[in-house]
Amino acid sequence: MLARIQSSAVIGIDAFQVAIEVDARPGMFRYRMVGLPDAAVKESEERVHSAIRNSGFRFPSGNTIVNLAPADMRKQGGALDLPIALGILAASGQLNGARITEYLVAGELALDGSVRPVTGALPMTIAARDQGFRGIVLPEDNVEEAGVVKDVDVIPVSDLHHAHAFFQGACDIAPYRTDLSKVAEEARGGVPDISDVKGQAHVKRALTVAAAGAHNILMIGPPGTGKTMLASRLPGILPELTFEEALETTRIYSVAPTAGGRKTLVLKRPFRSPHHTSTTISITGGGANLPVPGEVSLAHNGVLFLDELPEFNRPALEVLRQPLEEGMVHIRRANYSITFPSRFMLVVAMNPCPCGCRTHPQKTCRCSPGDIHRYMARVSGPLLDRIDIHVDVPALRFEELHGPETDGPTSEEVRAIVQKARDRQRERANGRHVWNAYLDTALMRRYCPLNQDARDLLETAVVKMGFSARAHDKVLRVSRTLADIEGADNIEAHHISEAIQYRSLDKEYFVA
Repeated sequence: MLARIQSSAVIGIDAFQVAIEVDARPGMFRYRMVGLPDAAVKESEERVHSAIRNSGFRFPSGNTIVNLAPADMRKQGGALDLPIALGILAASGQLNGARITEYLVAGELALDGSVRPVTGALPMTIAARDQGFRGIVLPEDNVEEAGVVKDVDVIPVSDLHHAHAFFQGACDIAPYRTDLSKVAEEARGGVPDISDVKGQAHVKRALTVAAAGAHNILMIGPPGTGKTMLASRLPGILPELTFEEALETTRIYSVAPTAGGRKTLVLKRPFRSPHHTSTTISITGGGANLPVPGEVSLAHNGVLFLDELPEFNRPALEVLRQPLEEGMVHIRRANYSITFPSRFMLVVAMNPCPCGCRTHPQKTCRCSPGDIHRYMARVSGPLLDRIDIHVDVPALRFEELHGPETDGPTSEEVRAIVQKARDRQRERANGRHVWNAYLDTALMRRYCPLNQDARDLLETAVVKMGFSARAHDKVLRVSRTLADIEGADNIEAHHISEAIQYRSLDKEYFVA
């Protein structure tokens, strides 16, 4: 008897439909699986066999063939266990019901028949909706993230017997709907306030400008001056994720096996801080067999913070160029070619020299000129050019350390300033999310007109400081953001002046 169950598999952050065809016939016992299954899918035979028997059903004793279509796409992971088991039950006459053609099914089986969560539940649910299915049957631990998709029923099941009863019509399971207000309430808080950081008013100003225009920023200064504290507070001053941004970010985390825990809608801006020993693949994503998103994609719509920047290996830093320019990362391997979104704010911190005391007012630097040159040369010029804002983080004075309990505006107050600036950018772009950091040449000509004073000041700075064409454009983009923070329509000379100050550190620190 032939049975067909519809399931789904994931490549990158997109899902494609998989038709599971099971043919069970009398004869000598034989079980075969075809359709480019990987090792994890091939091992499903043992899991499915045990789950069927331990759930009180009978495994066919004859010749059973399982085909995974389309045959030219490799199937990976354990998400096909549950639909394969249901297909075997249907092919052997133990499952009958019209519902079986109306739903996609995904879930990994334990040996006792219970259903374990899978990666990629959100892309699978979106695929079920787009392909016209009534709904999707998923493990209970996956429905929180899948339940945000509208116009499709998300059916939670706890084990194989539960799924069998639903398809047989013996029980009705209410579709799950994620309570977005509850998720939003749980997402609030947890980010430390920027007013907790003592002093560093000019660095807080630079972070405000960076957040308002989605600019990349470099902080350089001696150890213990608050660089990491300031970076960790950046998500608190960024605008809240829109639903579309949250859905796109959640798709990435849905397919990431390293995310861990019960997955739900991501409503907080991601903040990723990989260790400086991270490999190139862990930064960009990929893998030998199963393509998974890397840190640049996990930071999508959020912040990627690289502490101790020169300690990262050079190839891991150089691969940041493409996502910084394009907002996506293209990964090509022998078996696949995929694209992950990776539009993030890059925040980097570093010391001014190997010992960190080069700019400290009280401590003496022990580094030789050669040591300093080699240390600073670990950061390439092209990467530095892609960082819009460079800011010095000096050592704090005693009076600043023992100042008021909170220092400066709170994160909520700064976020209001950032939100107004971004609203101006969205209005200027007719409702699209085109932040100043991403303006192309045509948009810069339209949005960044200069009066004669501003033009003369920029020309003088370019000639004297030797700015590259990219650095010139960065100054214009940051100037546009400074004008937006003030609510000004035109870029004035003082906007250019402040933006130029944010480019001066590459001459002070990085040129011998």
